[in-house]
Amino acid sequence: MEKRRQFPLNNNRFSEQKKIELHALVFGIHAVEETIASGKEIEKIYFAKGQSNLIELKELSRDKNIPFSIVPIEKLDGLTPKNHQGVVAFASPIIYAQLDDIIQKCFEQAKNPLILVLDRVTDVRNLGAIARSAEAAGVDAIVIPIKGAAQITSDAIKTSSGALNFIPVCRVETLKQALFTLKESGLQLVACTEKSDTWMYKTDFTGPSAILIGSEEDGISPDYLKMCDAIVSIPMVGQINSLNVSVASALVIYEAVRQRK
Repeated sequence: MEKRRQFPLNNNRFSEQKKIELHALVFGIHAVEETIASGKEIEKIYFAKGQSNLIELKELSRDKNIPFSIVPIEKLDGLTPKNHQGVVAFASPIIYAQLDDIIQKCFEQAKNPLILVLDRVTDVRNLGAIARSAEAAGVDAIVIPIKGAAQITSDAIKTSSGALNFIPVCRVETLKQALFTLKESGLQLVACTEKSDTWMYKTDFTGPSAILIGSEEDGISPDYLKMCDAIVSIPMVGQINSLNVSVASALVIYEAVRQRK
């Protein structure tokens, strides 16, 4: 009996994740320019190295505070087989909110704001899981930096079980300025880190609060810790002395919810 020929499962040039993202992919100089001009949110732009015809588009990206990277042309060839002209952009699947607007809306509605600030959380699945817990707990917004943070992709939205379609996300140029804005608006800043000896139960979350969570690699930036009104930790009594960032976020968020209820 003749054996059937076995084909490799991953013989396609593009990964499954890339297939999922194609709906948000914009390529070609004019197409990217028009997308920027339309006011649509752009998650990130990739420019091929060594192409002088992209200088104006790079300057436009800087002016609009759109994150971009200079990469080998092979990376762009791996994103699309079509003529990309040295530039590929990913349109964001969500519309970002303005932090000032979120804070103002909370106070106008006599609502006690609870904001979650993420310092360089880079894994899209962690971001999605955090958003899921935050939305379920009634957090008013998530704040992320433009650079050095996970992009909001379809994978992040899937991991969030759709929560990223509902909870406002504020993408800011610098977290330092965002933290200043929160403090000036009357919110206390509470950092959650395993380096603190103060358990989160001893901090009062019943007033307007912003919870700061650090990156998977090295936690919260020291400069941001200096700005905080309280630095707390989650009790750890086992042999493992740290938690996944999405789990830690959920625990401290729900401590705030418990106190407010």
